[in-house]
Amino acid sequence: MQTAIYQTEQIRLLERSAEQRFGISPQALMHRAGKVLFDCLLHRWPQARHIAIFCGIGNNGGDGYVLARLIHQRGLAVTVWQVGDTAKLKDHAKEAWDLCQQEGVHMLPFHLDADFPRPDVVVDAVFGIGLHRDLDAQLAQILEKMQQYDVPVLAVDIPSGIHADTGRVCGHAVRATVTVTFMGLKLGLLTGSGIAYTGELICNDLQLPAELFSAVAPAVEKIQQETFSLYCKPRPRDWHKGLSGHVLIVGGEVGLSGAPRMAAEAALRVGAGLVSVATHQEHAAVLNASCPEIMCHGVTAGEALQALMAKADVIVLGPGLGQTEWSKAICQQVLASKIPLVVDADGLNFLVTAKKITAHTQWVLTPHPGEAARLLGQKAEDIQHDRLSALKALQSRYSGTVVLKGAGSLVLSPDSLPALCDKGNPGMASAGMGDVLSGVIGGLVAQGIPLDHAAKWGVYLHAVAGDLAAHASGERGLMATDLFPYLHQLRNAQQ
Repeated sequence: MQTAIYQTEQIRLLERSAEQRFGISPQALMHRAGKVLFDCLLHRWPQARHIAIFCGIGNNGGDGYVLARLIHQRGLAVTVWQVGDTAKLKDHAKEAWDLCQQEGVHMLPFHLDADFPRPDVVVDAVFGIGLHRDLDAQLAQILEKMQQYDVPVLAVDIPSGIHADTGRVCGHAVRATVTVTFMGLKLGLLTGSGIAYTGELICNDLQLPAELFSAVAPAVEKIQQETFSLYCKPRPRDWHKGLSGHVLIVGGEVGLSGAPRMAAEAALRVGAGLVSVATHQEHAAVLNASCPEIMCHGVTAGEALQALMAKADVIVLGPGLGQTEWSKAICQQVLASKIPLVVDADGLNFLVTAKKITAHTQWVLTPHPGEAARLLGQKAEDIQHDRLSALKALQSRYSGTVVLKGAGSLVLSPDSLPALCDKGNPGMASAGMGDVLSGVIGGLVAQGIPLDHAAKWGVYLHAVAGDLAAHASGERGLMATDLFPYLHQLRNAQQ
């Protein structure tokens, strides 16, 4: 299973090393890629009889020309639409084009007024991982033309118009049905807007030797359940709740009692022994009505809060906290402690305005892009345009472990490789999901799991629970509380 995720720099290094160390030429890689595409096309769309391939002038186009030749040799109808001046074709792409010419493959220069008959499948081989600029209006129109018919689209390596390093849409991009990517996973396919354009993702290593990959460090690693098997061992028969830790949820301004309530149950569902909630006095008596296992306390920023903090192994600060004077006093008191923290929602917003808050090594910050933008003094779209850079900037400024939530959530801890979660679904973009995540992470920390592992595993469990809930009843209308039974199941899956 592929766990390494690369950016363009590492892919280029892999290509050079393949030739220099193992004598595998770029031309050989191109022919291997074309064969992989051919096999995928026949397997995925066995009834297809006419394939239209849009080829650019770089190596991505070269892969398309190799594919075209194989389709032609198979006796299927193929039309190659040449995007760009073929006089500018690069070396190996030019060789592939020459072979197509020699064998009589049907190739036409593309222009916007071209008669483009409806194919069974469209292959996008226009731009590869080298695209880093916004497309001009004409190129954007060409990509639109490719998708004028409602037919499947097979993207070569990456959908044209997607920035391989960030997932940013470079003005316009192709929405693929299937993307076959080569050598290794690209970050831009797994986070940011790239996820919405990739479709089904297939990764093929082009038969490169394992030694090659071990010599090139990836940019990001994919989070895998197997990493956390140590924490899934059955508990001894004489276990008691004190050994599973005590979580304190701090939040719940007037009218916002649901958020700490959800965070608290999430912590219990992943195995925390005790969960207390420090909340506004007005609704403390009823907050746990539907979950009596939660211990609720109405507090002001005073001795009562201090007493609760003294019993806690971890504090989750922020769910439903609000931004009132009560909220600010609570935040100041909690952030002055040395207890491990999970900070979310208005706890994060307090960090933006606080004058004396410094970096904390024993906390997990869990911002969504909007919160991340406020923490960094940027715009949310800036965060989304380069999520990995934003993650690194957050961790550098605030220390500890940072979770940048969203499609393709990213996690970064000190002295570790950034980690990405490729689970989750659009149905999870609903109220309360972040509160549940903060409770999950807090519940894992309470059980003695290191903060960095708790953050990664918590993100993974939360996302998989969301996928299971969506599979059971659909994405639309998915509620945060729908995740609870699946969190319970997942936490016990390997016992």
